[in-house]
Amino acid sequence: MKIEKLYSISIIVLISIVALNISSCSSSNYGKKVKEPFSGNKYESNNNWFRSVGKGSSAKDNIAKSKADMEAKTEMAGQINTSVKKVADQYLGQTENAANADIADKFQSLAREVMNTEMADLRKIGEEKFYDGEKYTVFIAYEIKKNAMFRYLKKQAKTYDKINDAERKKIEEIIDEELKKLDAMDE
Repeated sequence: MKIEKLYSISIIVLISIVALNISSCSSSNYGKKVKEPFSGNKYESNNNWFRSVGKGSSAKDNIAKSKADMEAKTEMAGQINTSVKKVADQYLGQTENAANADIADKFQSLAREVMNTEMADLRKIGEEKFYDGEKYTVFIAYEIKKNAMFRYLKKQAKTYDKINDAERKKIEEIIDEELKKLDAMDE
């Protein structure tokens, strides 16, 4: 009889421990996890696409939209700038020539100038607006195909007045090499 009682108590304790562990796993000290619009792989950058999402809130819907738009474009510009810097650094790593450092700097300068005026082939892939009775919250998602951005940079390099013909040719070679890599990934 004592063994049966001990066995019953052991089962009750075990069930209590399992129940405690299950309930502690489902909640968090941080609060409830929220899934926002435009989250997941479809809205993340990858080998072929630059993608960004912005969120803005305000009592006025047009201001909320402007904030979301600015946040998404700022994130996009940062990604492009990082990518261009990486390409320029790879070029410098391959050449190790002082004159080529100047070309890499001019390539990055061209990219910044293009981004400050217009991002090539920027497409809005989603926009959602919410109103909670007090404020609007807007989410905006953008994307740019990477090879379209580099093709646009190449086109702009042809008319960029801050470089000479030799530098222009080198910049076009850098861009052509990057386009080859992107095209190889598409295959």
